[in-house]
Amino acid sequence: MNYNLESHLEEIYATYPEGSHQPVIGIMANIGDKDVTAREVYHQQVIAAGGTPLLIPPVTDKRVIVNILECLDGLLLTGGADLNPLWTNEEPSLNIGHINDKRDLPELLITRLAYNRQIPILGICRGMQVLATALGGEVQQHIYDPYIKVEETVEKKLAKAKSVTTLQPAKLRHSQDADFTVATHSVSLVPDSILRAVYKEDTIYVNSYHHQAVREAGSRFRVTALAPDGVIEGMESSEHKPVVGVQWHPEWMEAEGQKLFRWFVGQAGNFNIAKKLHERILTLDTHCDTPMFFPQGVDFSRRDPRILYDLHKMTEGRQDAVTMAAYLPQPRIGETFSSKIDVEGLKKYNPEISDMLDNLTPAAYADLIFDKIEKIVKANSRYLSIARTPSDLYEDKRKGRHSIMFAIENGLALEHRLENVKHFAQRGVVYITLCHNGDNDICDSARGSSLHNGVSKFGVEVIQEMNKNGIMVDLSHGAEKSFYDALEISSQPIVCSHSNSKALCDVPRNLTDEQMRALAKKGGVAHITLYKGFLTKRGEATILDAIAHLEHAIDVMGIEHVGIGTDFDGDGTVRGMADASEMINFTLHLLRRKYNERDIERVWGGNWLRVMAQVQASRK
Repeated sequence: MNYNLESHLEEIYATYPEGSHQPVIGIMANIGDKDVTAREVYHQQVIAAGGTPLLIPPVTDKRVIVNILECLDGLLLTGGADLNPLWTNEEPSLNIGHINDKRDLPELLITRLAYNRQIPILGICRGMQVLATALGGEVQQHIYDPYIKVEETVEKKLAKAKSVTTLQPAKLRHSQDADFTVATHSVSLVPDSILRAVYKEDTIYVNSYHHQAVREAGSRFRVTALAPDGVIEGMESSEHKPVVGVQWHPEWMEAEGQKLFRWFVGQAGNFNIAKKLHERILTLDTHCDTPMFFPQGVDFSRRDPRILYDLHKMTEGRQDAVTMAAYLPQPRIGETFSSKIDVEGLKKYNPEISDMLDNLTPAAYADLIFDKIEKIVKANSRYLSIARTPSDLYEDKRKGRHSIMFAIENGLALEHRLENVKHFAQRGVVYITLCHNGDNDICDSARGSSLHNGVSKFGVEVIQEMNKNGIMVDLSHGAEKSFYDALEISSQPIVCSHSNSKALCDVPRNLTDEQMRALAKKGGVAHITLYKGFLTKRGEATILDAIAHLEHAIDVMGIEHVGIGTDFDGDGTVRGMADASEMINFTLHLLRRKYNERDIERVWGGNWLRVMAQVQASRK
């Protein structure tokens, strides 16, 4: 050992920079006898995989937790004592082991908050059970109690009048006496799983030291590894996220265990790249319907499970800006507009305007929505701002504020009065979707009855007035004839704020390839949306379906004419991108497909802002 400090420093100072960035992996520490510790094999494996380990003490202070998570690129949940079953509303069994009450709550909090922030997570042994407990799964207190579901033979099923579930206990020894570096039983890996891709084998051999296990993975996970007796040995995110739990201890398995750590640290590195990218570029979602909930007493400053956009979720997903559309339902013939609105709910939360609500008109309703947004922004002005122009958006980002832009979904809000175009322009409305699900006085809807055979005479005047007032013309929801009419009438490029590809999902609301080409030729943009019915007809939609629609649009239109308009809170949500907290996942998928920063910036709003600037510059 060289005990000359200066010589050691000289090795560091000899080159610049002193060190390159490595993904920061937070390692949950154990606590006992007043000492916070972690077995050295954890940080050794992290370092060997190219990561930087950071020991996390078990704390519950929310400020400390949030600041720790802000520094992390990955979270490693380590092994240890049993979880207290009271966290899942179970009483302790006779075979419950030692409980470390100082670990449970800190780890459950950190896990849930890390998950909300899309941080890659690897759970090991107890860590896998923490994942399940924190995210909707169930843990078996003692695997030698009957709990493993046994599939009945055909003969047994036929012999019984009704189905009977048979349970059995674990049959293998899962708590070995052999050294931790020794494998003692096999594990089968599910095809098309992360673990199968990591190990490149159908069967691997692992060490084992546990008497608890995950009983039910829950909806956020799928089981991807099983012991021969049916004990769940591995699970991964069912939402296309880098979140994995294993029951064995790969930290002790030397080179074999290193395979999993290399995957994990690699995912943490990808997450760091995405975070840094979101710091540099502006991310704009061009369409959500969250404002429809604002008059019902929703608090935007809380993490509210009722809505898909709030300040918490925008921060977690590193989302800069969103265009909030005042959605107006289209009444059928014989219906009044107010009959389509929850007037009684509005009165409950807005008693001061009860008289106005008794005779609610489309324009008044849109103004009410915008009033509520302005009130929310005023109450959260340190973190939130209303933007009217592209420069406003960039200024807000520079100041560390999220931005909201105004839009209207359904030109019904104009109430057949051209002067209302100017009125809403003055309120800051950046686009108006000409119609919704049904023909109105402006144009025919994709789900209408061809009342006008396209854009009406009044609609021509509306489009011209929108051009004059710098409001973008949005033809999402418009009939194909309305689309082409608007494209011809408008002196400025038109947009489709939330529309998908008809070639991939044949529904009237989606755009044909010919429409996309015509839109691009005129300088417009089409933004893919996350409404499941516009993404696929084959069951549940996922983020991969959204990526497929985006890439099809890129192939047809070019990268300069696409973007994202989620339709969150308007039934737009998919597995893997279910709310604003998961927006960064879209960036991660684009990075995996080797899109460069410039192209990702275009997708995340750059193309849209180019059109917005052009339209606003044409104001007379």
